[in-house]
Amino acid sequence: MNSNDPKPAPLSDVAQSPEATARYLADVQRVLLDIGRNLETLAMETRVHCRGTHLDGDRWYHARLRALPVEKALKDVLKHVNGLTEGLEKSAYKRNAFADEVKKLPGMRREKELERRRKKNPQLQAVSENSGQQGARASDMDYGNPTSIYDLDSRESA
Repeated sequence: MNSNDPKPAPLSDVAQSPEATARYLADVQRVLLDIGRNLETLAMETRVHCRGTHLDGDRWYHARLRALPVEKALKDVLKHVNGLTEGLEKSAYKRNAFADEVKKLPGMRREKELERRRKKNPQLQAVSENSGQQGARASDMDYGNPTSIYDLDSRESA
């Protein structure tokens, strides 16, 4: 889609909102469920009609055998309609999960960055843990463990 187009793409506003997407998919699902009910009725009526159509010279099972492909075709259509309705529910759920994940992502990235900084610089972790006790232990900071092997020689003894 070109950004210079005066008309937005159809359903672009629906796609941008998880609530609008869920409402739209629910409307489509209602239509499909209604179609599914009509197809179920049609399948039953077709079954009755086709199995009741006997020709001269038929045995009792010939009408049933002729009706089976028609019944199977309608059953397959019903199966696909039911699959579509389940898929619509699943896609609405996935869309909401995506929106929730996008909302959580900045906080997760901040936490990950803080954790990475703490791993790189252990003093940050010690400072953040001891920030409440900083005034009481300010004089003891010189006698802590050395931060690296290069600080061993500059350490003062008591």
